[in-house]
Amino acid sequence: MQASLLSRRKLIHHFLRSMGAAALTPALVPFAGFAQQEKKPWWLGDGMPQESARTPKIACAIALHGGVTDEAIRGVVQLGVRHVLSGGPAIPWTVEQLQPIVDTLKAGGVTLGNLMFDGFPKTIYGQPGRDEEIEKVRASIEAAGKVGLPVMEYNFYAHRAMEGYYEETGRGGAGLTGADYGRMKGLQPLSAEGAHTLDEMWANIAYFLKAVVPVAEKANVRLALHPNDPPFPLSRGSQQIMGSVAGWKHLIEIVDSPANGITFDCGVTREMGEDPVAVCRYFGSRDRINHMHYRNPHVMKPYERYDEGFIDEGDVNMFAVMRELLKVNYTREIYPEHPRALDYDRARGPIRGYPGGGGYTGDVYDIAYAKAMLQAALVVEQSQ
Repeated sequence: MQASLLSRRKLIHHFLRSMGAAALTPALVPFAGFAQQEKKPWWLGDGMPQESARTPKIACAIALHGGVTDEAIRGVVQLGVRHVLSGGPAIPWTVEQLQPIVDTLKAGGVTLGNLMFDGFPKTIYGQPGRDEEIEKVRASIEAAGKVGLPVMEYNFYAHRAMEGYYEETGRGGAGLTGADYGRMKGLQPLSAEGAHTLDEMWANIAYFLKAVVPVAEKANVRLALHPNDPPFPLSRGSQQIMGSVAGWKHLIEIVDSPANGITFDCGVTREMGEDPVAVCRYFGSRDRINHMHYRNPHVMKPYERYDEGFIDEGDVNMFAVMRELLKVNYTREIYPEHPRALDYDRARGPIRGYPGGGGYTGDVYDIAYAKAMLQAALVVEQSQ
């Protein structure tokens, strides 16, 4: 019997190493939560480890426009997901707007962990009227804090380079999203946006952060700035402050606070030719990952050409990233985003969003994969 158990243990470790050999170094801190369990090998019938207060939370998007429906909640809970995110209402947010959303989700056993806000273009471009916009953001942060919303996500693009996207065909005819800088290189600035240098954009976001981060600290809300995606060198004549890891690092130095953090996107990290595990370690060890996007592109030329395919066949070692999130004690949401276009969803009507992007069935695939990666990473932590 003992020989059989040892053989099975060796087989399991061989399997896990094949999923992410570079990630299987001993954890520096034993994973909290397992110390209270029986000291019995997990393969003897105790089941798979689950999310807890001390683990990351797999999350998915939910539609809030028009109110949260029972159908939407069931579509989340049936996947074993208990944490959601969404785009928020127009700023300024109020407690009267947010509290019914939070309460309805909570009644269905779901936690709202992140709302995205926008609607401050004058702030982005440094134009007259930005102070009025910033006051709306400050009021929204205060409302979020009062209803217990932990994270607010935002973008700070001069222009988002969507013109570089196109649809590709993947396995079995599934839709993939290609991105090619050559498709938009040289496009002129739009009259409503203009062209902006890095110095301009850094000055504008510094002005913004110095005004809103102290409010976020007081409200116990974390701000998460999403990186420029695609991270093309120029976006209709404007440079991109969040189009490099150096830019991400500079951002968190402007106002040194956990409330001033990033959305760590392991996909964008690879699109820039960087190591997602090392970048995760840098920001996670400083407690500046306030939200997480979990996807896996295949990169032909960093910054300029890649495709967003299935989560299981890109250039990122997704298991290694998940292990690193555990090592840096990341406990907020992980969003497996940008699902692939599958025929099952296509047959039910047009799919909005990215070219080659999918719907609910694609989300199911990505969420199931992410949950498996998290459980596998927790098993390794438990077995150390």
